[in-house]
Amino acid sequence: MTVLELRFPAGRFHATPWGRHVNEGAVEWPPSPWRIIRALMATWYLKARRDDEISEATMRALVAALSEPAQFHLPRAATAHTRHYMPFNEGKNEKTTKIFDTFIQIAEGEAVLVAWPGDLSSEQKAALQMLVLRLGYLGRAESLVEASLLTEEQWPGPNAVPLAENDKLPDKTELVKVLVPMSPVAYAGWRTAFLTAYEPPGGTKKKSSKKASSQAPATDDIVPPDLFAALHAETGSLQAAGWNLPPGAIYMNYSRPENAFAPAKRPKSRQKAVLPMLARYAVVSDVAPSITQAVSVAGRVHAGLCKWSQSNSRRAAVFTGLDAAGKPLAGHEHAHIFCEANGLRDAITHITIWATMGFDEAACLALRRLNKVWGHGGHDLRLVLHGIGQPGDFADCKLLAMSKNWRSLTPFVPTRHAKTFRDGRPKIDANGWQIGSSGHDLLRLLALNQTGGEVVIKQLNENQRPYQFGSQRLRSLQFQTARTDGGGI
Repeated sequence: MTVLELRFPAGRFHATPWGRHVNEGAVEWPPSPWRIIRALMATWYLKARRDDEISEATMRALVAALSEPAQFHLPRAATAHTRHYMPFNEGKNEKTTKIFDTFIQIAEGEAVLVAWPGDLSSEQKAALQMLVLRLGYLGRAESLVEASLLTEEQWPGPNAVPLAENDKLPDKTELVKVLVPMSPVAYAGWRTAFLTAYEPPGGTKKKSSKKASSQAPATDDIVPPDLFAALHAETGSLQAAGWNLPPGAIYMNYSRPENAFAPAKRPKSRQKAVLPMLARYAVVSDVAPSITQAVSVAGRVHAGLCKWSQSNSRRAAVFTGLDAAGKPLAGHEHAHIFCEANGLRDAITHITIWATMGFDEAACLALRRLNKVWGHGGHDLRLVLHGIGQPGDFADCKLLAMSKNWRSLTPFVPTRHAKTFRDGRPKIDANGWQIGSSGHDLLRLLALNQTGGEVVIKQLNENQRPYQFGSQRLRSLQFQTARTDGGGI
């Protein structure tokens, strides 16, 4: 017995059955032996024919051995499809047409097994081993495949088998027609019968002329001389010639499990011990915004994340900072959005989003879907997601480094107002900062996420220590410090 394992790394098998249109939504299951052998033939022709790695004689013998009816062990699978529009030109006008891409979704970690009853010679087995290792795809080009040979002991038994003409369909199975190759002997007999039927009846003579005789097709052009040549024929050429079935191929009845596409129970998602807390984007734009617009850019990113995370009129709490009742969350653990200018000038190059409460599945989906926010002057900001993970996963981000001393990259804008007594005297806290001022508000926020010892802050003189971004030196008055609702963000 010869056992072939077919694994699809993308988890999908794309193959339209012979005689069906792609938009019919039909898909071949199990993969037809005719298709498998043609894929091996194409691999030999393109990747193993030169330097006599596999001789033609060996390949012919291998094809003859694999022309026997095969058995299958089919994995758990489901049918699925995508719909998209493909452009095409009609004269000077460009139009689109809807395309249905139907495919088989194979259960993760499972494979299609194909078994032929005959044993191969050592030379044929070595040739097949070389071919399966070089096989790149099966079906359409997006059906990437990893193939290998298994031993007979690894064969678990079939669940899709060919049926003889008078065989009864087993219980809990369904009938499916599968395209299989004829044996070389059967093909020779079929070809003889076909050419006999193709000739005009005896006793009649066709009108002969030099033009007619010069255009008369050769016998080998009408039908290939043997099965090996028939397997070389291109599908487009066969359909153009009017073949309703490829020469050398026949439909054979197979039984397969009646629940071959039964929906499987969705496994419960395993709860991770720690949710991802950080997402990082690169900013791509024809006109990159300046770091002075960080408040506006972060506001637009925030609005986009709230939009993409919305489900049933609710948005992800990690982005809104509100609980199910619409009240603010405690602990200040919601998402913080940071704009970075890591280039030679003050243009925003990266956006980092950090939340100590972590991003759940809905929030991660919104982070992946966010790829653009609007920009001033018609220049949209395109965002390329670098990844979602833990702070330790982003070694290139200076914001995540370890340090005892930190300096603000942008001016700190308090969310409260400075408090005074009725006579105008400022209200001072225990640290010497006016209550509600920038320093007081910053200490309050730092205390919410404090992980080490006591935090001490110091206000620098920006005349001596301006904000430095590459070659740009900026003053605090150049930064946007307020935002408005609606289109003014």
